[in-house]
Amino acid sequence: MNTVNGGISFWYAQDGASAPREPLPGDTTADVCIVGGGYTGLWTAYYLKKAVPFLNITVLEARFCGYGASGRNGGWLYNGIAGRDRYARAHGHEAAVRLQQAMNDTVDEVVRTAAEEGIEADIHQGGVLEVAYTPAQLARLKDFHSVEIAFGEKDRRLFGARETAERIRVNGAVASSWTPHGARLHPVKLLKGLAAAVEALGVTIHESTPVTEIRPKHAVTPYGTVRAPYVLRCTEGFTASLKGQHRTWLPMNSSMIATEPLPAEVWDEIGWAGRETLGDMAHAYMYAQRTADDRIAIGGRGVPYRFGSRTDNDGRTQPATVDALRDILVRFFPRLAGVRIDHAWSGVLGVPRDWCATVTLDRSTGLGWAGGYVGSGVATANLAARTLRDLIQQDSGQSGPTDLTALPWVGHKVRKWEPEPLRWLGVHALYAAYRRADHREATTHTASTARLAVLADRISGRH
Repeated sequence: MNTVNGGISFWYAQDGASAPREPLPGDTTADVCIVGGGYTGLWTAYYLKKAVPFLNITVLEARFCGYGASGRNGGWLYNGIAGRDRYARAHGHEAAVRLQQAMNDTVDEVVRTAAEEGIEADIHQGGVLEVAYTPAQLARLKDFHSVEIAFGEKDRRLFGARETAERIRVNGAVASSWTPHGARLHPVKLLKGLAAAVEALGVTIHESTPVTEIRPKHAVTPYGTVRAPYVLRCTEGFTASLKGQHRTWLPMNSSMIATEPLPAEVWDEIGWAGRETLGDMAHAYMYAQRTADDRIAIGGRGVPYRFGSRTDNDGRTQPATVDALRDILVRFFPRLAGVRIDHAWSGVLGVPRDWCATVTLDRSTGLGWAGGYVGSGVATANLAARTLRDLIQQDSGQSGPTDLTALPWVGHKVRKWEPEPLRWLGVHALYAAYRRADHREATTHTASTARLAVLADRISGRH
């Protein structure tokens, strides 16, 4: 059997697409117009409609719900949020602790809501295990672990080589850090269940309706314009396709492969009985899960960025990237050297210039947006949606400020990315530096982070 390449994602190949929804039939009005039918847009519609049932809410989606990152991600529902350290520097440590606690709570909120709505999304709360397998990675892991505890994760655990192997036998792993604030899930099952729940509440979803321009009280499409007091941009990695947004968030590529189902004897050797989501401390990091049907789905960077902020063609992935991901899989689990790869796919995630996720409502225009999740969007989108709900209720006089509207990521302003070709040259140079740094650390066994990676972090704005 040959590897399926593209076709949106393995998750869609496994669960199938929903019946297509009708495009926008012409000019119309709404109380709230949401642009983007992924997690952010659908969660926002869900919470707004639950809070204010009489609202007329319309969701516009360019292709079909979950076509973007929401239907292609690694299925990590976890408590990471992009930009927390920067928010701590700008707003104080305690403000960032509140943000982190909100993310911890968000994992439970998604699990609770999925159960309440009867959404079966293969959710398993096994936590997140991040491993180190070089001296430099070990030093970063210990620093990372200490920082996370300082931000309130008192239930995080640090494991040595033996304890790590008792959970999962990653080749050469010398330590790991585990948090309970994480779960594995099937991204498309969650997305489809959420879309159905939103429609059941009375929200209108139009698919095959690309929005070309957002301006105050208007969402413009080829089929007509939706006029609404509030227009919310929830387009994440596809934001660059909108008029005037070409340099707002960079569409960073991430790629994945899924193995064939693995037999019981392989799992006996690997372990992974707790079905934690799995990551590492490399600069060009990987992420993986043990799926409900006992495959390994593993991802990482391939071609990091396409010139001119272009996005992929239905998830198709370069053969060299598939080979590189297989190499990571075998590096972690040598037993899988001959395993069949059933599916490969790619998608884009939204990266702000300062790597900070944000949520905003401009009260003077009624325009709102959320995103820039830098790959942590499965959970962050839910927190963003509840925050947009509170901001709209506050602006419309239905409520006052809340704990969510006071979080430090609300209203954060990010400068634009550089124009081409500087953007393309910079991103490719940075990821080449990260790969070289990983190689150097693995071959020299130095306990210090490679200087090249430190420099790349400073230039990129990651730290």
